[in-house]
Amino acid sequence: MNRIASKIVKSLCSLLFLVTLVTYGQDTIPAPIIVDSVTVDSVAIDTIVIRRTVDKIYSPRKDVNLQIPNIDFKKTKTLQKGFNRFRIPSFWENENSFGINISEVAFVNWNAGGDNAVSGLGFLKFARKYKFSNFQWENNLELRYGLNAQEGRKLRKTEDVIRLSSNLGFKKDNTSRWFYSVQLNFNTQFSNGYKYPDRDTPISRFMAPGYLLFGAGTSYITKDEKFNLYLSPLTQKSTFVLDQDLADNGSFGVQEAILDADGNIITPGENHLLEIGILITNNFNINIADNIELNNRLNLYTDYIKSFGNIDVDWELTLNMKVNKFISTSLGTQMIYDDDILFDVVKNDNGTIVNPGVPKIQFKQVLGVGILYGF
Repeated sequence: MNRIASKIVKSLCSLLFLVTLVTYGQDTIPAPIIVDSVTVDSVAIDTIVIRRTVDKIYSPRKDVNLQIPNIDFKKTKTLQKGFNRFRIPSFWENENSFGINISEVAFVNWNAGGDNAVSGLGFLKFARKYKFSNFQWENNLELRYGLNAQEGRKLRKTEDVIRLSSNLGFKKDNTSRWFYSVQLNFNTQFSNGYKYPDRDTPISRFMAPGYLLFGAGTSYITKDEKFNLYLSPLTQKSTFVLDQDLADNGSFGVQEAILDADGNIITPGENHLLEIGILITNNFNINIADNIELNNRLNLYTDYIKSFGNIDVDWELTLNMKVNKFISTSLGTQMIYDDDILFDVVKNDNGTIVNPGVPKIQFKQVLGVGILYGF
């Protein structure tokens, strides 16, 4: 009887173990889940069932500090520099400068003699350059005027320049340094010029002369833009003499007036002279040493029709020595030769020109110490 009971207990235990194992296995096998699927329930009519998996809730690490940090504003440094505002880039480059050069000499009980004198020279320079892609347009305006005051005599002019230049260039690609160029140059002066000590008869005035050169050619400009060579096989040179007295005298190459036997004007002199020729200009800057710069400007022109091969020269060389931000010293020379500008003209008593004169080399040298300010 005990054996039978023991066998029954063993059989029940085995059956219970088997049922438990099957049940556990069914619980551990997950049902298939379709992620982000849209299906139509077969039981409920016209019902859309959307089944999605539940995203796992993120648990921060135990070593992460979620507390708000303590900030001591007393130890926080304020912004020392202002914010750099964004500015739309400009294709224009501007350069402006103003300067005054002064030289002075004074004598007190000076046995060797001499007169007190003061000379002053003021100048303004404006430069505007436009660069975009393969185009380049450069404009320069230079104004200079100087006076000399010496004890015992009136003021005398030592410098008088109005100079404007404009060059428009185009190059075929970014690697080339050669430009197809169109250039315009204009020169004149502010006030009357005299052959001192004569102050009654001016030998030059505003727009008498005035020179306008306009032509087309090619330019070679280095990458640092410190060297510029312009070659023009076709340039028109216009000489204006808007003072009729100077025009009647045939000054600066214009056709003089036609006079009768008594010196009366029959046909007034012309106010304009037109020439066509070749123009070569060269400008370069060289830094010789720290704060020492050499500037060169050279213009060469010859006319095709009137006197081909007879070259008009305008050569200016300036050595600038900068002492500090505002004080500078300059040493400059200028040489001019123009066969239309004649000297030693001889006239008779009735004003008829006996000897038209001869062209001469004009030379000027200037040394000055002064103030230079850029803005």
